[in-house]
Amino acid sequence: MLSSRVRLIPRTVRLVHSLIYNSCHSSMDLKALLCSLNDFASLSLAESWDNVGLLVEPSPPHTVNTLFLTNDLTEEVMEEALQKKADLILSYHPPIFRPLKHITWKTWKERLVIRALENRVGIYSPHTAYDAAPQGVNSWLAKGLGVCTSRPIHPSRAPNYPTTGTHRVEFSVNGTEDLDKVISAVKRIADVSVTSFSTRTDNEEQTRISLNCSQEALIQVVAFLSQSKQFYQKTEILSLEKPLLLHTGMGRLCTLDESVSLATMIDRIKRHLKLSHVRLALGVGRTLESPVKVVALCAGSGSTVLQGAEADLYLTGPESRVLTLWLFPWLLPKPLRYYSFSELTTSAHDQYLFSILLKM
Repeated sequence: MLSSRVRLIPRTVRLVHSLIYNSCHSSMDLKALLCSLNDFASLSLAESWDNVGLLVEPSPPHTVNTLFLTNDLTEEVMEEALQKKADLILSYHPPIFRPLKHITWKTWKERLVIRALENRVGIYSPHTAYDAAPQGVNSWLAKGLGVCTSRPIHPSRAPNYPTTGTHRVEFSVNGTEDLDKVISAVKRIADVSVTSFSTRTDNEEQTRISLNCSQEALIQVVAFLSQSKQFYQKTEILSLEKPLLLHTGMGRLCTLDESVSLATMIDRIKRHLKLSHVRLALGVGRTLESPVKVVALCAGSGSTVLQGAEADLYLTGPESRVLTLWLFPWLLPKPLRYYSFSELTTSAHDQYLFSILLKM
């Protein structure tokens, strides 16, 4: 558990805020701290295109006394972290997104890596893993809307299949002699698990064979079964899916228990995010008194997450107005549309990081 002094350090440059956790009484090994962070929000929840986790690691062992949190790790923020003698920087957005071909003093991202390694500072980024987590950024945003039920717009799936393999092959076998030959043959194929059970079809005793196999093994299994018309005509191939995770995924579709006016909802959002203003775009024929019952939200740009989601109000982070109008042209005459840009995302991530730090 992390508990001690926490200070919110406001920064006036680039709307960046930093949070510093400094423990005077305890420290944690980097690996142990990473386990705690992963327990809070597994990196497997991140989008496939994202670059999350420990991006820069000092040579072990590495003890973390001071944890520095920021929305974006710039060179200026790095200097502040070094002044505060940070041992690990948790940057919501990954400062390293694409692979670096070399580490020189030429670009600012390369300089970040050099400065971190020179000063034995680790860099960790959770990004979309924190967006998707049940207690993540999007769920935190939903809490500011009022009493409502919410669900992910794009639910996450479990990182692993519930059983071995990605496919299941099922077929029936008549007779003990054929059964022994088939089981012996399929067991010689790598990445195949075999189960069998007795069945009765048309008053005939049969043995049902069920094979769980990988994509590569499936080709070999089908090639074997195709040698026998008896087996192949009775073969069923099922594609296994990873199970959905409850309350986990990108974006949130929130249905309020009671409708409120747009003006009331805006006040709630500003109060929750501690903002003095937000940016607003009204749908045709809508006013500040128009009712809001369903809200679709996404802490990031939301361009792909919110597409196709039907709601009265859209709450997003930084996004091009032109891109938004292009993505949702069919929504223009009907729903209210609310877009907040950099100030929303920065404030949301700052307040969220501060809140989880107090819980850990």
